[in-house]
Amino acid sequence: MKKINIIPYILGAVVSLAFSGLCIYTFCPAFNIHNLGLWILIDIAIIIFIVVERLAKGCKDFGWVTYSKKVGSKGRKKTFSKFNFEIKHYIVPIVLTAVILVIAAVSSSFFNASSYSKILKVNDADFSTDLAESVGTDSIALMDTASAQMLGDREIGSLSDVVSQFNVSYDYTQIDYNSKPIKVSALEYAGFFKWMNNKDNGVGGYVTVDPVSMSASFEKSDGMKYVPSAYFSEDAHRHIWSEYPTLMLENLHFEIDENGKPYYVVSIIDKTIALFGGKTVIGCIVLDPVSGETVKYDVDNIPKWVDVVFYGDLICTQYNWYGKLQNGYINSLFAKKDCKQVTTYYSEEDEADEEPITDYGYVAKDGDIWIYTGITSVNGDSSNIGFLLANERTGESRYYSVSGADEKSAMSAAEGEVQEKGYQASFPSLINIDGNPTYIMVLKDSGGLVKLYAAVNVEQYNIVATASTQAECIKKYKTALGIENAEITTDSEETTVTISSIKYIDIDGNTYIYLIDENNNLYRAKASANENMLLLNAGDKVKITYSGKNISACEKVG
Repeated sequence: MKKINIIPYILGAVVSLAFSGLCIYTFCPAFNIHNLGLWILIDIAIIIFIVVERLAKGCKDFGWVTYSKKVGSKGRKKTFSKFNFEIKHYIVPIVLTAVILVIAAVSSSFFNASSYSKILKVNDADFSTDLAESVGTDSIALMDTASAQMLGDREIGSLSDVVSQFNVSYDYTQIDYNSKPIKVSALEYAGFFKWMNNKDNGVGGYVTVDPVSMSASFEKSDGMKYVPSAYFSEDAHRHIWSEYPTLMLENLHFEIDENGKPYYVVSIIDKTIALFGGKTVIGCIVLDPVSGETVKYDVDNIPKWVDVVFYGDLICTQYNWYGKLQNGYINSLFAKKDCKQVTTYYSEEDEADEEPITDYGYVAKDGDIWIYTGITSVNGDSSNIGFLLANERTGESRYYSVSGADEKSAMSAAEGEVQEKGYQASFPSLINIDGNPTYIMVLKDSGGLVKLYAAVNVEQYNIVATASTQAECIKKYKTALGIENAEITTDSEETTVTISSIKYIDIDGNTYIYLIDENNNLYRAKASANENMLLLNAGDKVKITYSGKNISACEKVG
């Protein structure tokens, strides 16, 4: 009997297992049949085993080889070279790779367009009744993450005992805290050695940012040991994975409950189409970072204080499946009949972007955080056909059929109102002002500081108001709409001018009066709210009260 040398097999197994163990410890993949990454890891591990085993035997299964061969009638030797590949030794990984590719294809939207389009349940709703004006501006979370980061860093920078050991995590979470929207972010270790120095006490606090008052504060807490910036077994993701190794987990983020106690929350993911397709959320796990205790919740039993489980990026992806694939995959590529999607744009900061970016605003409603985004046709025009509001805790999604300008057009309109200042608008949110769908946003200077608020009418985005506070901005906006009894803002200005020309412009059935004075300054007002202005003529001298370009009062002089 031929003696078998087992050393090559042992070497192959050792190297393959070492590689697999390192990958598992580093990336913490779910041991789940629906996890594509696990299949790929197994495939690579098999290849490593075969390669090491063959090399240990001195075999050369692939590469260029040189050989001699007799040619001609005189039997001369001639040297040749060719690429050698012993495919028979790699049948198993080749077959496994083919199986993975086939299953991935079968799981794709190409073969399952109808199933993909049904993952997100979208209910039609009425804007005026569902998004009541009583929600108020205090419920609108206008601050973007970049501004929150700046305020948070400034707050921590003033605490010398904290800033030397910790940073504020850039992963801010928008939550509803006691019926008000705030952004929260935990401190994180400033590197491995800072973790070594402080791991016994843990992270001692977090930062909250109020998007209404534009202020940040540092809140102390018990030492949080199980955090994403920790190492080894105290890494929050690894700690959760060690207790739930078969669950697919995404969107690990920081939240606080209504008493200010810190937690980390991670969404539990399932694939509902074939093996790898149709991502959806089926629950969450809540981690107490102080004790390390974890609690798993099904999607129907998530605590009210938890705000982000169905996270915004996934909801936008699921809506695009819903909007594009209802009439089949081929239709989504060519005819595109009835296809719609969430609004997208290309980043001005990175002109190399190949894919458009989705973005969304936030609304605190009924004790939950809802994401807002516009819905547009896939033809790429600059208008919306409706809006989507989706609950990040429950996944409930509502569609409002309201046409108007898209968010980028509204942002441009707000920037144009104060173009001499060079401010940049943040992505807006949506509010109801006396039945008028309205974009509201902040305007920031080049340093990222919030300078003004802006309100832009969705259906008539030439109606714009800006002010230094949300309340003043809304008052100005109501004046521009011509709503009766709207208060004149305290920062309104008065001037006396001579009219050089008057123009009347009809916008969606409403007549607007545009006055141009002798210095080519332009002022405007809604005719139905300022009927006395219909009697004015070129050459008249008038005293006007205005904010920006919007007239709130006009009186003829002399």
